[in-house]
Amino acid sequence: MLTKVAAIILPGVAPFELGVVCEVFGIDRRDTGGPDFDFAVCAQNPGPIPTAVGIDIVVQHGLEAAATADLVVVVPAEGAQEGVPEPVLDVLRAAEARGAWVLSLCSAAFVLGHAGLLDGRRCTTHWLHADRLAAVFPTAVVDPAVLYVEDRHVVTGAGTAASIDACLHLVRRELGAAAAAAIARRMVVPPHRDGGQSQFIDTPLPHEGDTLAPLLVWMVAHLEAELSVPDLAVRAMMSERTFARRFRAETGTTPAVWVTRQRLLRAQELLERTDVGVEEVASRSGFATSAVLRHHFARTLGTSPLAYRRAFASPPATVPAADPA
Repeated sequence: MLTKVAAIILPGVAPFELGVVCEVFGIDRRDTGGPDFDFAVCAQNPGPIPTAVGIDIVVQHGLEAAATADLVVVVPAEGAQEGVPEPVLDVLRAAEARGAWVLSLCSAAFVLGHAGLLDGRRCTTHWLHADRLAAVFPTAVVDPAVLYVEDRHVVTGAGTAASIDACLHLVRRELGAAAAAAIARRMVVPPHRDGGQSQFIDTPLPHEGDTLAPLLVWMVAHLEAELSVPDLAVRAMMSERTFARRFRAETGTTPAVWVTRQRLLRAQELLERTDVGVEEVASRSGFATSAVLRHHFARTLGTSPLAYRRAFASPPATVPAADPA
């Protein structure tokens, strides 16, 4: 269970990414149905730590605050790509060795690389730094086209705003979709974004009104429908080829992958917040049968619907069984 979180910062720390970590893990959200973490910001040398924008942050805790954390987060900082003090690397190695989660945001992936935690692992970083990360750590499998990567309890996030996606992924992974949605709702961000960094690289801006956003909203409201590419292309008033190309440009993925992810999120919510049977969950989320639902749960989440419900159900159910939301 994810209860204790420690964020390690270095001189020249990036304020935005630090703010994301504090916003997700450092605020008591119990009043709106979210979690409350035991959270600490720590540094090798507590006291004033300079940021990348000319202001200092006063840190109260040393690295010992991370010694028993369930999650250790590394925030990007100027100069961290070249090297990091050995005591910081030792804390990260110890966290990985004891089975704790380790998370890097943006270019902080280099810190994990210096600690040896990317060797043989899939990972990502900001697309600007991806080639260098692959060159410096040749045994790492760098994917520059995704928002975050999870590989054996090590999570690496891509640039800046993708830090939110990576943090919410860990909340969802450990505490369930409802907990992540509660935090996202307070932050006024999507609880999950499909796609990846490729949609932000050399992609022309759409013309005003020239977007699939209304169609995506409609699709989420009709997940139980077939949602085939031919039917969606007709609704979007495009050829199938143009629709498929536009869909990938706007979401970073294919219609089939996007729909499957949305259906999984709907199923997770139903399992957490209602007591309807698995067959009904499959029907409402668009998987048609419980067998198909179980297949996708096993392949994507590594568990079964019933095991997921046992782990993340909120007794008593907070949404009536008859409510499709």
